[in-house]
Amino acid sequence: MTMQTWWLFVVTVFFISATPGPNMMHALSRSVQVGFKRSTAAMAGCVSALLIALVLSMAGVGAVLVAMPRLFDAIRYMGAAYLVYLGIKAWRSSDEQTRLPSGESRVCRTGIWTLYRNGFLVGISNPKLLLFAAAFFPQFIDHHRPVLPQFGILLVTYLCSDSLWLSAYGLGGQSLSRFLSRRPIRRAFNRVTAVVFVAFGIVILRAKA
Repeated sequence: MTMQTWWLFVVTVFFISATPGPNMMHALSRSVQVGFKRSTAAMAGCVSALLIALVLSMAGVGAVLVAMPRLFDAIRYMGAAYLVYLGIKAWRSSDEQTRLPSGESRVCRTGIWTLYRNGFLVGISNPKLLLFAAAFFPQFIDHHRPVLPQFGILLVTYLCSDSLWLSAYGLGGQSLSRFLSRRPIRRAFNRVTAVVFVAFGIVILRAKA
């Protein structure tokens, strides 16, 4: 892999990572709910899921999913169901969220492990990521040279780009939270978030291997 090829990969994944998706929306909404510092646990979960998905894709799992459409469908249904569940949860939080005596939102008491776990589940819920990585990465690998070091470079590059954009969305959520102190505005934000998560779930549900 030449330096020119690597830079092409950097530019490509920079814009791919910037595209709003379940991970970015999760980072944004979590930052609004619990603050940027605590939301980094959710971001770490998303990145961990991405790491596992990329490694699995290079291990050939993407090809297995193509060869076994029923397995792909099972994963797709579970991923779509989880995103729809998040949407319903966000919609209901608009009406159910209350304040503690100290004025702190109940959601702010969510544990770090729970934030990480939920971020991981959002990140791993899209089986199309495996197929995308299996088709995308080989285009930037020189098969006349050792493949593993090249994959390692591409993997680290992708994770750094995704982490950068997750942080950007998280910081955006922190700034946005200042405008969501009024309950009607926060309710509207939660319901928009709910619709977006349900829409992502429907997109995944309609995906084909």
